[in-house]
Amino acid sequence: MHPTRLTEWHVLAHPVTGDVMQCEAQSEASDRQGTRETRDVVVVGGGASGLTAARAAARRGLSVTLLERTMQVGGNLRTHRDGDWQIELGPNTLMMKPPLHTLLDELGLLDEAQPANPDARRRYIVYRGASVALPSHWLKAPINSLIGPRGLGALLCEPFRRRAPQAEESLADFVTRRLGRRTLDHLVDPFVSGVYAGDPERLSAQAAMPRLVALEREFGSLVRGGLVRLRQARRAPPALPREWRGQLVSFPSGLQRLAARLAEDITAQSDASIHCECEVNGVYREGEYWRVETAPGQGFRARELVLAVPAPTAAVLLAPLDPQVAAPLEAIAYPPVNAVSVGFRRADIAHPLDGFGMLIPGVEHRQTLGALFSSTLFPGRAPSDHVLLTAFLGGRRQPEAAASDDDAQVAQVVADLSDLLGISGEPVWQSVSRWLQAIPQYELGHLERIAALETALERHPGLSLIGNWRDGIAVGDCLENGRRLGERIAEALNEG
Repeated sequence: MHPTRLTEWHVLAHPVTGDVMQCEAQSEASDRQGTRETRDVVVVGGGASGLTAARAAARRGLSVTLLERTMQVGGNLRTHRDGDWQIELGPNTLMMKPPLHTLLDELGLLDEAQPANPDARRRYIVYRGASVALPSHWLKAPINSLIGPRGLGALLCEPFRRRAPQAEESLADFVTRRLGRRTLDHLVDPFVSGVYAGDPERLSAQAAMPRLVALEREFGSLVRGGLVRLRQARRAPPALPREWRGQLVSFPSGLQRLAARLAEDITAQSDASIHCECEVNGVYREGEYWRVETAPGQGFRARELVLAVPAPTAAVLLAPLDPQVAAPLEAIAYPPVNAVSVGFRRADIAHPLDGFGMLIPGVEHRQTLGALFSSTLFPGRAPSDHVLLTAFLGGRRQPEAAASDDDAQVAQVVADLSDLLGISGEPVWQSVSRWLQAIPQYELGHLERIAALETALERHPGLSLIGNWRDGIAVGDCLENGRRLGERIAEALNEG
């Protein structure tokens, strides 16, 4: 069978939901009104942060307009279905935490939420050319090749290591100092690749993993602090119903379902709208209002403006207004990452694929960062007797790995994974989704950059910036940060 080919750009040109037509109609109506329309809040950017900020403000009685550049809301929450194959172009799962549980309950999505396969708790990491599962219990650590006696010894010695000075340090330095080089190379490095597609030598420990740094500062030890936090969690009242604790979730139709439902809830409010295919060309201050220009002579005025867009996009919009606001945003790195989805006949892969996926440390010297076992995670992702893998190329250390054409990308993934997974056949289906500016890097100096940004923003009342480039890159962080911002804006305007 000849593989089916699909690229992200094809998906953007041919949306798979009906929500887009509603957005387009709203956009045309808005264009006719032009700059005469004045709103309490204009949100630029329809990703997770922008959607929840707009929803929170609209549900508290404000007039709200959300502007989205592309044909559909969701940002990197994008799902595509091609026959019996279903892929996520961006994130593949959400971690169920109390704020997400509350949001899904309010949206009526809890009954649709789909817990991941229990096998997803198993995680594989490549070690010396073999796929090795992390131990399921600490008692098994000494006999696990990823950890072994040396790794366990470093863990046992960790409580006796001195605290570091307060100066910022890289994640690599922090982990090496507390747990040793072996832990960095074989455990933390692949984790960083899976979350940030980043370089632990460049990432800031304080910005990228603040909870780890806080454990050392408060308890003097990651181990002691982790045990205290575990005891505290066990004594506290359950924050989630038992069936949702620690669960990774999606929806039968994919994560784009969440974005579509948020959009529905926004437009259901009495004075809220979403305008898709609406490019913002400039933002300007006019007295007490912000003017958002979408075309010559057209746009909106707002008492509050929220830019829920990637840092480089915000920098371009704000540079003419204030270079000191734009400068910290311009300094945030966004390496390219490609999501390469490949479908195989089940008989052509020897590995049981009984886990979340497999991460590949940099010391293994392969271009592929890792692969998710997508058809194991959730049902309905591949045809019967087939499996779906989603691998990743590019990232901060190997951006050039994302530059080749689609066939070369697939060939590289197959070459990197064949011996690890026992692949004996060719893909029967494939897709390459390209994110030229994928994941923002919380690198050394990141917290200083955010502080400088906040100082510069004090000169521009009514302007807020939000996104995964600050305060957490996970989708759950973005959803919650957006909600909090929308509520703060509503509280300030309603009191005023």
